[in-house]
Amino acid sequence: MAAKKKTPAKKPLRKKPAARKPARRRPVRHRPESLRLREASPGFTVNDINRSIAFYRDVLGFTVRETYEEKGVLLGVQLKAGKVDLWLSQDDWKQGRDRVKGVGCRIFFSTVQDVDTLARRIKAMGGKLLHEPETQSWGMRDIGVQDPDGFRMTIAMPAKKRK
Repeated sequence: MAAKKKTPAKKPLRKKPAARKPARRRPVRHRPESLRLREASPGFTVNDINRSIAFYRDVLGFTVRETYEEKGVLLGVQLKAGKVDLWLSQDDWKQGRDRVKGVGCRIFFSTVQDVDTLARRIKAMGGKLLHEPETQSWGMRDIGVQDPDGFRMTIAMPAKKRK
């Protein structure tokens, strides 16, 4: 009887390795290392916390996330709009009742919502715009808003390209 020939085992098919993307160059880091933040949550000291809550909730559209009370007195609130937290605290008047607020400060908020629609809502709810919706040369369309204590905000969306 003739001996059986051994058939060589088939080699498994090898997949070609996927083409590697060129490695992204990491930015040169300053020494000592520079600060790298992931988010910001501004906080404002306000004259009348209930009036400010009403403005941010009813006029701008924030939601109340948490309130902070001491002995039944409302001292602070955490407001939320999308991924943004905003903190308000009632002024304790230790620095005087004539303390000016909001001077030289502007908070920039970005959104994907239509700022023209937001502007109409803000005005319909009794809010005042610092400026009507404008398309800026840097590619954003924005509105300016001021809260009851004088804190200024810009709410901006990417400008739509016009044909």
